[in-house]
Amino acid sequence: MSYKITKQEQDNVLKLDPKKRYNHFIAKVADWEELWSLKNDEGFVGMGDDSDNNGIPFWPHPDYARLFITNDWSDCKLEKIDLNDFMEKWLPGMENDKLIVIVFPSPNLKGITVKPFELLSDLKEECKKYE
Repeated sequence: MSYKITKQEQDNVLKLDPKKRYNHFIAKVADWEELWSLKNDEGFVGMGDDSDNNGIPFWPHPDYARLFITNDWSDCKLEKIDLNDFMEKWLPGMENDKLIVIVFPSPNLKGITVKPFELLSDLKEECKKYE
């Protein structure tokens, strides 16, 4: 189930600095129990960071991810990921594959990059608030 966000809320969140967007991501993903990425015929899209690490971007809501379906990614589709699957399968798999997580990049490509186990720890901590 995707929750509704207003255009005003979307604009306000996108104006936050990357660290505040990271905190927003953690809170919303834990609350909504889902997150979003982009996929094309070749699989999930990847991005690099300033240190040439490869990673996969994730957003807390499809409206944020949808902003990236342009230019090189115009063939992408939104892909919803269940939080439990993300925590139990995705993050350990990304850790094994030495991929980073690119959390909530904005249209100017600024986002927080974290190691999967760090994000897993933050998500587990936040999820305790909802138990």
